Amino acid sequence: MFSCNKIVSCSKKCNSGTACYVFVETLTLNFLTMYMQLNLDKLWRSADSGGWRPSSAPRSNWPPPPRETNGYLRVRCNGGLNQQRAAICNAVLAARIMNATLVLPELDANSFWHDDSGFRGIYDVEHFIMSLRYDVKIVEKIPEIRKNGKTKKIKAVQLRPPRDAPISWYTTDALAKMKEHGAIYLTPFSHRLAEEIDNPEYQRLRCRVNYHALRFKTNIMKLSQSIVDKLRSQGHFMSIHLRFEMDMLAFAGCFDIFNLKEQEILKKYRKENFAPKKLVYEERRAIGKCPLTPEEVGHILRAMGFNNSTRIYLAAGELFGGERFMKPFRVLFPHLENHSSVDPADELAENTQGLLGSAVDYMVCLLSDIFMPTYDGPSNFANNLLGHRLYYGFRTTIRPDRKALAPIFVDLEKGRTTGFEEAVRQAMLNTNLGGPHKRIPPDSFYTNSWPECFCQTSPKNPAHKCPPDNVLEILNSQLGEATDDLESVPESNSTISVA
Repeated sequence: MFSCNKIVSCSKKCNSGTACYVFVETLTLNFLTMYMQLNLDKLWRSADSGGWRPSSAPRSNWPPPPRETNGYLRVRCNGGLNQQRAAICNAVLAARIMNATLVLPELDANSFWHDDSGFRGIYDVEHFIMSLRYDVKIVEKIPEIRKNGKTKKIKAVQLRPPRDAPISWYTTDALAKMKEHGAIYLTPFSHRLAEEIDNPEYQRLRCRVNYHALRFKTNIMKLSQSIVDKLRSQGHFMSIHLRFEMDMLAFAGCFDIFNLKEQEILKKYRKENFAPKKLVYEERRAIGKCPLTPEEVGHILRAMGFNNSTRIYLAAGELFGGERFMKPFRVLFPHLENHSSVDPADELAENTQGLLGSAVDYMVCLLSDIFMPTYDGPSNFANNLLGHRLYYGFRTTIRPDRKALAPIFVDLEKGRTTGFEEAVRQAMLNTNLGGPHKRIPPDSFYTNSWPECFCQTSPKNPAHKCPPDNVLEILNSQLGEATDDLESVPESNSTISVA
């Protein structure tokens, strides 16, 4: 960046402090414009790793699961695909903590998705079990036992874990019930284990589950790859999670931009699904609590230098307000696609809004050159993808600072257009674009697993040293078996076979 002194020395016009300031500001903003436009090529590539690489293999002594465990752990994972994904990671960790045998997690066929695909319908079960054999014992169902010549089923006693339960709850209350009954059934199981745990090996286990063991079924992977190939056949492409659906707008309390009929629908939905709370639109908007509109997303991208030839993949549910909100965005960026328009496969057409559609969107967004979430507040989809793309080689993300952008867009609505694009660029320059960065609340571990699940080959801090090259041999010898499956405990950047 030019310094003020250097700019002033180039000009004979800075006779007063005010005039100099205006002239310097103009040149600085012009330079910012040039800087952002010249670095679009850089944005299409992965962010600077700073010498870090993803690694979730154990760094210290990590004994294999015992032959005889304390009992069986069943869980029912509720919520959408990505909420369930985090719950599965927590279930594996809970089983490890209690020395329990994990029963294949159940995926709730909830009222939102109306989808009963189940774990086997979405994920590669054999890969899941094999990948985690160094960590926990996993079975598809609780086996029957024979006692006194009779076959008997072990009945799991049902427990409701506290939200964000500490490890101590699992090693005391839950473990005592497991030893008493032989099996426990935790339901509901979403956000039932604290995310911030002061044990990096436990956190790395979560990463092994999330980024390696949880692999979608072959048909989902092939379908996702087919869409990516078609999009990339014409160059780079960006994915956007456009969170402008009824549930999120009702949650945020951002009603005023809609007509009276639409406002009634949103207020009714909020009353039926969320706790009563006084929400003032202007106040919510000013602090960045409202989801970005499609048009605002378009303005951000244009200010950053992206033009109307940019190919964009939209991962979104049904947009509230319909085409009148999409039209301004489509004018700015006409090359908009979704999984149905790129590859109208029969299986997607039958299950566009279910777990299958969400899984395909997840994979395409993971593999896209750039990913942009428009509302990463209570959005499991966006937050999990931010974490996965960070782990998957620091892939570029554009994460708008809604609080910083809010007054800029308010000014635009009031007709004050001077300096608009420059102001947007200033706000975006202060955001992280996918490189290693400190986890700051409210970001969760699933949004940013740095530094626990990363390492450096030449670290200043010994805690960040990469695991030994023969880590597989060590784990195999501890397990007492030989294997050629190099995917079991990952050391490379590759997290999915189609990548």
